[in-house]
Amino acid sequence: MIKFTNVEKTYADGSKSLCNINLGIKQGEFVFLVGHSGAGKSTLLKLLTREEKLSDGRLSVLGEEITKIKTNKIHKYRRNLGIVFQDFKLLNEKTVFENVEIAMRVVGENSKKIRPRVMEVLHRVGIADKCNKYPTELSGGECQRVGIARAIVNKPSIVIADECTGNLDLNNSVEILKLLNEINAEGVTVIMATHDTEILKLQPKRVIEIEQGKIIKDTKRDFYDEAVI
Repeated sequence: MIKFTNVEKTYADGSKSLCNINLGIKQGEFVFLVGHSGAGKSTLLKLLTREEKLSDGRLSVLGEEITKIKTNKIHKYRRNLGIVFQDFKLLNEKTVFENVEIAMRVVGENSKKIRPRVMEVLHRVGIADKCNKYPTELSGGECQRVGIARAIVNKPSIVIADECTGNLDLNNSVEILKLLNEINAEGVTVIMATHDTEILKLQPKRVIEIEQGKIIKDTKRDFYDEAVI
């Protein structure tokens, strides 16, 4: 489903963010992407979303070579992705409902389908009763639930959660993780970047660790390596 082959990312100033990344993620996997700030996690995710272009190597997602997608087609590719951000990125002048429905409007969804689908996902994440509230009236945990609803409203194949629990306390982090697990259980691939090692203790999942732009640990790969030995 996702395959990095000898991927490199070097910026214009000569600094190298990713070096020789070889990584495969299957459909329906839940993967933690860990590493200190500046390790290369965000760059790797930006390659997936085509916010950045790789400098060398190959990257395919859902059978499509990312480097071959034309600029005017990127928006179609991104419909396969749902993004959950650390800082929520909600529009404070819009209600909870409006913050979620906008994701459907930008892809040209039939207006008759929007309200029932938005309410469906708001029920799913447990904040349907807040649909007419504004982000400033919500707690951090509730704001992140809105972010998740927005990410899944268009039924993406992949959800990318970039430090999505970074601004939350442990209780809210646990609840957000439960939601991501439920989404993953439906066959959606989840990639969650985090620097919080406490999160990793909450459940056994595949962990990919990046340090100085290189993969230094992959628990799934390490397991198979040890099994062979």
